[in-house]
Amino acid sequence: MYEQVKLSYNYDGLEPFMDAETVETHYAKHHATYTANLNSAAEAAGVADKPIEKLLAELDTVADEAQRTALRNNGGGFYNHNLFFEQLTPGGATEPTGKLKAAIDEKFGSFEELKAQMTALALGQFGSGWAWLSKDAAGKLYVSKSANQDNPISLGTGHMPIFTIDVWEHAYYLKYKNLRASYVENLWNLINWDVVGERYEA
Repeated sequence: MYEQVKLSYNYDGLEPFMDAETVETHYAKHHATYTANLNSAAEAAGVADKPIEKLLAELDTVADEAQRTALRNNGGGFYNHNLFFEQLTPGGATEPTGKLKAAIDEKFGSFEELKAQMTALALGQFGSGWAWLSKDAAGKLYVSKSANQDNPISLGTGHMPIFTIDVWEHAYYLKYKNLRASYVENLWNLINWDVVGERYEA
């Protein structure tokens, strides 16, 4: 059975950058629904024993189109939100350190340039979707964006996501209304770079 990541903070713990109503609605309703629907779809397709990364990487092996679509949408929603909620923390951590910092500096020149590129991708995603920082097997970093609940795994890039920005409207609309740029700017204050660094080194 696929399970939601447990929050390391209370619903109001991300104030003032993310309000309690948004966190509760996003986590306890949207994410919970993706999780429940994924479990149902995976059971029906006979793939409930697969790790979520493997399931998303092997969607093409599911012959039934309706089942494949359900797994893509709900599996992506489950995986993407687990990544998103796990990387948030009250107060946030200032910047990446260690091997992640070195990889960022090598690829982008600076952390500020990574922020600029990720922000541009998040703001440039038309409609619902995500911006991603991913790594390949050699530890090289990549930035990208995707629509709906797709991610670098389900898109077949071979890259493993380590950080994401959710730009579905339900992630920010209660507090920020149509001001996606303000939401993305403030989200940088909530990132636990220790978690992202652990994902990079995993």
